[in-house]
Amino acid sequence: MNGDDRAKTHNTPKVEISVRNFGPIAEGDIDLRPLTVFVGPSNTGKTYLSMLLYALHRIFGELSGFPAMHSLRLLAYGLDYDPPVDKKELLETFNKTNRNQPFKFSELPKAVRERAQTSLNTPYFFGPDLKTELVRCFDLDSVSGLIRSPDGQNDEITVSLIVGQGNQDLWSLTMEVSESEITPNGEINENAVIFPADWLPSTSSIDFDDTVALLSEHRRYAEKPYYLPAARSGIMQSHRVIASSLVAGSTRTNLETSEIPTLSGVVADFMEKLILYEEHSRLRKRTKPDDGMNHIADTLESNVLKGQIIMKPSPTGYPEFLYRPQGTEQDMRLTRSSSMVSELAPLVLFIRGLVRPGDTLIIEEPEAHLHPAAQTQMAATLARLVRAGVRVLVTTHSDYMLQEIGNLMRVGMLKEKDALKKGTNDWLLPEEVGAWYFQKDQPVKEIQFDHTVGIEPEDYEDVAESLYNRWAGLQNRIEELKDESERECE
Repeated sequence: MNGDDRAKTHNTPKVEISVRNFGPIAEGDIDLRPLTVFVGPSNTGKTYLSMLLYALHRIFGELSGFPAMHSLRLLAYGLDYDPPVDKKELLETFNKTNRNQPFKFSELPKAVRERAQTSLNTPYFFGPDLKTELVRCFDLDSVSGLIRSPDGQNDEITVSLIVGQGNQDLWSLTMEVSESEITPNGEINENAVIFPADWLPSTSSIDFDDTVALLSEHRRYAEKPYYLPAARSGIMQSHRVIASSLVAGSTRTNLETSEIPTLSGVVADFMEKLILYEEHSRLRKRTKPDDGMNHIADTLESNVLKGQIIMKPSPTGYPEFLYRPQGTEQDMRLTRSSSMVSELAPLVLFIRGLVRPGDTLIIEEPEAHLHPAAQTQMAATLARLVRAGVRVLVTTHSDYMLQEIGNLMRVGMLKEKDALKKGTNDWLLPEEVGAWYFQKDQPVKEIQFDHTVGIEPEDYEDVAESLYNRWAGLQNRIEELKDESERECE
């Protein structure tokens, strides 16, 4: 593994999450890997936990060190602290720092550290509190719809986060969420690294403008979450109609005479990214360009779609997305193309124009509407995203994709020992992949990778055995009937 590959693996923030009494999930303790896979029967909580992670990411933003960074930005941009902080003291702190050593949380002025700790224990400090964001993402009237109530007893949701880097925990937070209140309890590690070695300017003295520029640059590349919902195929085909209908119905007259339909937050965010795709894409490329992501999108188009996804502006202001098959100059509307094209089009668009290294990409059922061979190609696409530095989370029912992920992990084991020719990004290391099995009324548990079996959920083997036994029984009966028929003819 070369240095770049090693850095991308080790620099991914470590995120551990625990939930209790959350929707269908009785309890679950999960740590996110560069590739995290949720498997299991329907209605067991895979989507619930995926949406929770998206909501948490939106609330806290950059998970790698937000409490201290947020407090520093408030100070740098001239917002007052209570108690006040002497900016001169902060600049002196930066200037006396050894530029060859990491800058730690404990080196900040006491008032800044206290402010960061206070903000971590203020539910609404960074934006919407957890209850508000959950209600938005899940399209609920209240958070009570998410509280799992065994035996009809109303209980609390418990959500715990531990965020780290490498072998070091940076901060932790536990939240008790009930119908009436949210109770947070957080702690920041005094030894948490705010800036790595050599991140501070190399000049002999840092002034106030240097501080603002430093914090602005850090924020400019902050990680972002993206969510591709299971309904993306239908949304891709009809997003312009849906958007125009909502706009037409949003006038005061219509608001007074009709009930406005609502969307879940993840679907609304997905549609907003499509409607404003050109604007978002232009901004993202300007602030964080990455040719490697374009290559991943191009490869997905050529290997699986056998054509290109084209975006064209329209007079209505909503972009039009078209499909151009290989070898032709004729563009097709997505409504006339295959369901596979509509399914993969948003993934291509997000990879090419929005998602960047350091971001989190959540995809529900990436295998939907795909031929088995294309499902294995999808597994390779996930590996390429991981190699590019994107954190990926998928929910899936596809045995084909799980088997290919297992193969990619075996390739990674061989690649590390230089047994395979270098130059491909279609590989994963076993420690980069976490597969989690969801069952009704059971704790979520990890599926351990075995280099012989791969990633094999328990029920998949049971289904395969049941199908074989049924086949064998039917085949035996068919042979018996043939024998009976032959004896009658004799």
